[in-house]
Amino acid sequence: MAYQFDFGAILPHWKLLLDGVVLTTELAAIGAVAGVGLGILGAWARSARTPVISQIVGIYVELIRNTPFLVQLFFIFFGLPAVGIKLSEFQAASLAMIINLGAYSTEIVRAGIQAIPQGQIEAAQSLAMNRVQVFRYIIIRPALKKIWPALSSQVVIVMLGSSVCSQIAAEELTFAANYIQGMNFRAFEVYFVTTGMYLVMSIVLRQILKIFGNFLFERRHHA
Repeated sequence: MAYQFDFGAILPHWKLLLDGVVLTTELAAIGAVAGVGLGILGAWARSARTPVISQIVGIYVELIRNTPFLVQLFFIFFGLPAVGIKLSEFQAASLAMIINLGAYSTEIVRAGIQAIPQGQIEAAQSLAMNRVQVFRYIIIRPALKKIWPALSSQVVIVMLGSSVCSQIAAEELTFAANYIQGMNFRAFEVYFVTTGMYLVMSIVLRQILKIFGNFLFERRHHA
């Protein structure tokens, strides 16, 4: 018997999908802002001439980049309560995304820092700028401009990776899709629509990051 498509079966559950999109957006926003911020601090630490701090950050980066995101999420949500740290589903998902993006963005930002001509840094130091001032006024903005496309792509990847947060019952988009499919058993229709929603979210997020990058770098450059 031929399969009868029925996308109308999803309409009664549109609010669940919308709520899932909202939570996914919140997770992506928190992960992007805090994760990139953590990555900038990590890149600064790895580029500094302090071997101990650089090695500690290096261990963190290698640990996160060489373990599955799902395992990291499970460790935070199921493992930390064993030592007295209990987080809600949303808190655990947010923390996992921040830590994960922080590790990847550390290396991306560090690549941008290494691309800054050493002469510019030495010129700033000759003007009696300290390390913080050199990093803030000379290094970070040109470095971010060089790696913005790669950093934007990583933010999108982490947003898409939020789908695994459904495994700890964080009610994001994939959780909503699984719930709806469990009620109406229209797996093709539910996941087809969900795939389209993730595609739209990815395209919109890329455009937002592109516009923000143009505003942050091009406008100030011409100013």
